[in-house]
Amino acid sequence: MTESKKKLLILVVAYNSEKFIKNVLSRIDENLAKKYDVEILINDDSSTDETLRAAKEYINFSTNKNFKYKILSNPENQGYGGNQKIGYEYAIKNNFDFVALLHGDGQYAPEYLQALIDPLNSDNIDAVFGSRMITKGGALKGGMPLYKFVGNKILTFFQNSMFSTNFTEFHSGYRIYKVSSLKKVPFELNAKNYSFDNEIIVQFLIAKLTIKELPIPTYYGEEISYLNGLPYAYQVFKTNVKAKLQEIGIFYDKKFDCSILQKENYIIKNNFSSTHTKTLKIISDNSKILDLGCNNGELALYLKNKNCNITGVDKKKILENSQLDNYVCFDLNKGLPKIDYKNFDYILILDVIEHLYEPEKFLSDLKKKISSNPNVQVLISTPNIAFIVMRFMLLIGFFNYGKRGILDKTHIRLFTFSSFKHLLEQHGFFIKKSYGIPVPFPLAVGDNVLGKILININSFLIMLSKRLFSYQIYYEIKANVSLETLLSRADKNIKIKDEF
Repeated sequence: MTESKKKLLILVVAYNSEKFIKNVLSRIDENLAKKYDVEILINDDSSTDETLRAAKEYINFSTNKNFKYKILSNPENQGYGGNQKIGYEYAIKNNFDFVALLHGDGQYAPEYLQALIDPLNSDNIDAVFGSRMITKGGALKGGMPLYKFVGNKILTFFQNSMFSTNFTEFHSGYRIYKVSSLKKVPFELNAKNYSFDNEIIVQFLIAKLTIKELPIPTYYGEEISYLNGLPYAYQVFKTNVKAKLQEIGIFYDKKFDCSILQKENYIIKNNFSSTHTKTLKIISDNSKILDLGCNNGELALYLKNKNCNITGVDKKKILENSQLDNYVCFDLNKGLPKIDYKNFDYILILDVIEHLYEPEKFLSDLKKKISSNPNVQVLISTPNIAFIVMRFMLLIGFFNYGKRGILDKTHIRLFTFSSFKHLLEQHGFFIKKSYGIPVPFPLAVGDNVLGKILININSFLIMLSKRLFSYQIYYEIKANVSLETLLSRADKNIKIKDEF
């Protein structure tokens, strides 16, 4: 039984390509049909010249009967990225296996299609990009202007640094995708302009999809470039920074919410300045700890190194690989579980209070349970909604919730240093010490030199203005002595004095 051929769509995006379109189509190797079931889709993006007529003429007089042809014509110009979206949607709807992007102006050599497509037959390759930069000096010999060459190198270096990749080029328009891989990213949300190419790379990287590079020749001829260099460079910078900052919750854009690994919102940050390192530094060895809202009990692993006894409370029924000594399954939105709170040295409420429907009642109940023991120390943290980036976002009218960070969509209440302090004092606590916690940059840029530099800069700025530059608020607090206890103490004290 003969194995059926895989379906290949060659998407030719065309805009004012009248001079070039026939030549581009004629250079597509007919031998592709021996290995693939080939269809060529020409999508004319509302050209103002005779691109559409030229494409039809070629198809009508072509002697190549091995390819199927399809022509689309956008009634309104969709832009370079918008034109691709339509083509990829066509590929998905018609159950193609691969889709190859080819420019109608002939900037990329159609003769290289076979070499670029074949690696996609491997299960572990999701996209193949043709790179003009692999062959040393090839781009300049092919006529790439020096300013474009330098700009390409600078932007590629920046993007490699952001994503810990080693691509020779992020800015080639010669690309072949597995259609099944395109389905895994929300490419339909990308820009309609040239930023589309950059955004889809970022999506593939976030989704942990594999991109392979292969060398292609460079050709710059009579084609008209509609790409404006400086605005494009700015969009590249903005896109990459925004995507990385989304990892730590400063920004959120649905187009970059495409990780196939659904991470827990709560991540232990124990190797750089954070609420966790602060907590581990404050807690004494051999302490008894109550961790309210312990998630999976991850912090217990590090507290065990200090020989601590840890009781965790969370609404999860089962904790996997927990290092907790005791666990209580309880939803803190329903109050506090029945535990002897006075037996603990520390109570941890880290990144919990913002998730509660009634933090006032929660704190009031907690105060009653521990006020008779002045030795119980509470360590509590919450995001700082007055962080400078949040202020700037409000200034420009940008305020949306995401999956993590200050505007985590599960956050119910938001606080500043002042409002959080007021909340605590109004419900019977006094603040021993106040700290500002920096942005967890290493989560976005990696635990490397850049991450450490950014953390140190943020920490310095916090010393200048804690309210403005802190990403999180962290307080060491204790419960005020209750009136009942004060009354009892006063009564005992007068009796002692009367004896003398």
